[in-house]
Amino acid sequence: MPQDASTASPEADFAAGGGSSTSTALVLAAPDERIPIKLSRSTDEFPDRDLPGSWWRPAGLFENLKFLWATSLPFRTTLIAVLLTSATVIAVALVMGNTIARDLYTSRIDDLQVEAERAVAAAQSKLDLGGDSGDQGASSLRQEAITAAQSQTPNSIGFAFYSPPSQNNNVGLQDMASETVPLGLVSEKLREAVRAQTGPVHYQSVALAGDLERIVPGVVIGSTVSVPGSGYYEFYLVYSLEESQDTLDFIQRTLVISMAILVLLVALITGAIMRAVIQPIRLAAQTSRKLAAGHLEERIPERGEDDIGTLSRSFNHMADNLQEQIEQLEHLSKVQQRFVSDVSHELRTPLTTIRLAGGIVYARKNEFDPTLARSAELLHDQVERFELLLNDLLEISRYDAGAVELLRRSNDLKDIAEDVVGAMLPVAMDHSEALLLRVPEREVRAEFDDRRIRRIVRNLIANAIEHGEGQPIVVTVDANATAVALSVRDYGIGMNEDHQKLVFERFWRADPSRKRTMGGSGLGLAISHEDARLHDGKLEVWSALGLGTNFRLTLPVRVGEPIVSSPLPLLPEDAGSETFVGDYADDQLGGTNLSTQPQIIQLAAVDADTDAETAADASDTITTQDTSDAPKDTDE
Repeated sequence: MPQDASTASPEADFAAGGGSSTSTALVLAAPDERIPIKLSRSTDEFPDRDLPGSWWRPAGLFENLKFLWATSLPFRTTLIAVLLTSATVIAVALVMGNTIARDLYTSRIDDLQVEAERAVAAAQSKLDLGGDSGDQGASSLRQEAITAAQSQTPNSIGFAFYSPPSQNNNVGLQDMASETVPLGLVSEKLREAVRAQTGPVHYQSVALAGDLERIVPGVVIGSTVSVPGSGYYEFYLVYSLEESQDTLDFIQRTLVISMAILVLLVALITGAIMRAVIQPIRLAAQTSRKLAAGHLEERIPERGEDDIGTLSRSFNHMADNLQEQIEQLEHLSKVQQRFVSDVSHELRTPLTTIRLAGGIVYARKNEFDPTLARSAELLHDQVERFELLLNDLLEISRYDAGAVELLRRSNDLKDIAEDVVGAMLPVAMDHSEALLLRVPEREVRAEFDDRRIRRIVRNLIANAIEHGEGQPIVVTVDANATAVALSVRDYGIGMNEDHQKLVFERFWRADPSRKRTMGGSGLGLAISHEDARLHDGKLEVWSALGLGTNFRLTLPVRVGEPIVSSPLPLLPEDAGSETFVGDYADDQLGGTNLSTQPQIIQLAAVDADTDAETAADASDTITTQDTSDAPKDTDE
């Protein structure tokens, strides 16, 4: 077999050859403006999601692709299919291209070797017929031999006739080569292989100069011929593989175009299939959102008997059942609300009569014997408690009916706290509990309904007195740039985590057997929670068994402005203490000096600029607390 004198891969040589800042408008309520509050949420529009960036900028393109990858199942599926198809197509194209190049190169080399062997044989025959004719005759004979060889190899574009370096004959022929064979085209490595005569011919891939300075692949095939009287000479034929390279280029272009069309077809087919599959799912999602928003009459069109049709029928059947149950529950809720409202109103008339009659009896209790006097006191207390319960029931019915209105105006939360603490002082004295009020020297103003906020503060202090276990109760008021806050801290029995999750539920009582001296209906904290929510604020709680409880009320300074952070921490600074620790003597806080209550403690003054700068860095922001999970051992 012929041997290749080059060490590089000829197939590789052949294949590679030729070839924001936004602004928010705030609408503030007038001092006497009544703002209706909607307790139910409805949505009539579902806006499409806009792309986050521009397709014409690299950053926008990346953001859009990232957004579509996260939000669009058809885009994600199509992109995955295109990427996998592209990877497969590229691998197949590389394998096919290399295989075709190798086979095309091998077959062409085999043909050229056969042709070269015929040409060398023709040249050798012509040389053998000439005999020893001297230098002049040898030159003529060589030319005849070359002409005979070229007649047998029409595909050759040139030749070279070299004498061996060790030629010592007296008669020698000069080296000769055609114009198309530049000096150095035949490598020394190939010449050594030809001189070794280990095969009939030897070949080596070379680069040839084509038209328009184009480099085209070629091959040099060499052998030895014997010149009578001169010895052996090296005879080389040069062939161009430009046609074969053009054929390979055409095949490769065809593969690239075919593969690109295949990838595009896969993308289009996958996108069309995903659109056909996703469209009913999107319609079901849109319908479910409308159902969740209150449009109970929405349904999915039912088409066909396939899986999508089955899904549509099942969804519509589920929607029908949900609509029927929701309408039943709404009817039952309206009946219950009407019943509570009607009963509360109807009870007011006899209650008023009983209260007037009981008041007359209570005013003359000193004229009765001790038993009747005690009965008059009980009657008076229970009538007042009954009236409070009716008021709470009426307030709850207003919340359920969505008929609650707020009368917001600028108020000082510190003044309200002082008034409520002063009013609750006799109750605290009855429980041998000290009231401490911690307030700043500056005003703590915000826009809120003072009647409702006053009720929240009264409920929180009453709840703390009820469960304070004779320990001091600390009421703290403070403000920052975006919010005002009030906290009520007691050192009583506290609550566990399960009770904390139920603290704002209606009619819930942690310990029903516990003796109640105030309230006890289980509605106080539920109403307070709703009042705080109506003000776009938060009512939150921290509690620990044996270490007491801390309620925190946070309200926005202005209507419509978000709360960045609360000025007071939900976790008290003395969370591990069993009683209040301050700069006051124990006899002032232990119940022996209650006549001087409430104790008022001034908070350290905080500069307004510093307050605004540190508002965003507060340790517990409003957005991180969930009032529904807040805890407290109470039945308010």
